Amino acid sequence: MTVTIGVSLKMYMGYDQTLHWCQDVAAVAAGHPLLKNGGKLFVAPSFPAVPAAREIFRASGVAVGAQNLAEQDSGALTGEVGGPMLREAGALYVEVGHAERRRLFGETEDVVAAKTAAALRNGLVPVLCIGETDQVPAAEAAAECVRQLGTALRIAERKALGGRVVVAYEPVWAIGAAQPAGDEHIATVCTALRAAMAARPAYPDSSVIYGGSAGPGLLTRISGAVDGLFLGRFAHDPQALKTVLDEAFQAVNA
Repeated sequence: MTVTIGVSLKMYMGYDQTLHWCQDVAAVAAGHPLLKNGGKLFVAPSFPAVPAAREIFRASGVAVGAQNLAEQDSGALTGEVGGPMLREAGALYVEVGHAERRRLFGETEDVVAAKTAAALRNGLVPVLCIGETDQVPAAEAAAECVRQLGTALRIAERKALGGRVVVAYEPVWAIGAAQPAGDEHIATVCTALRAAMAARPAYPDSSVIYGGSAGPGLLTRISGAVDGLFLGRFAHDPQALKTVLDEAFQAVNA
């Protein structure tokens, strides 16, 4: 099992604060046994901090991601950032289809599919965020999430765009909640998503991680069903992030 841990800083930190946080995380990650033994850690700061974060993390094994990208690679699209520039700036990962983008900025499933294809077209790893809106039984949630996965990949599959994909299962009702979804619920949905990805050979080495109020202790309980965690505000404390990295290493070597 290759563990992937991701952190999105959203828009909580200023520029200097972001870089100081990255320096602290680089110190935590450098030489950490999880990363030395094949585990992956990526961080998605706000766009302006991507190049500087790449330099800070260069020797630590931490990869940099972006929180969004345009459907197109270039053009008269004021305010957008294309995949080619993200790659040039040092990003390797990019979030696609986060619930906040869908809810606050009107991103439809068609937009998510186009952005997933744009990420793969440019050699970026899409962190494809999917999840049911309302709290429903696990089997129903699993069916809905597998449907969303197929919809998000349809353009990429039609255009034969392959590559690594990180599927981030984030039940919308659990984002920002006091507690994550229940262990059995997470396991049911993520098992279905892993099977759906395994049936798609164009996306080798892909993984399914859980987000939505994720924190310490969770990965130990669900490690057999998921490939990692996607963290938010919990990881604002670099030592809290270290706790999750330690836990992930222990889970792999249990």
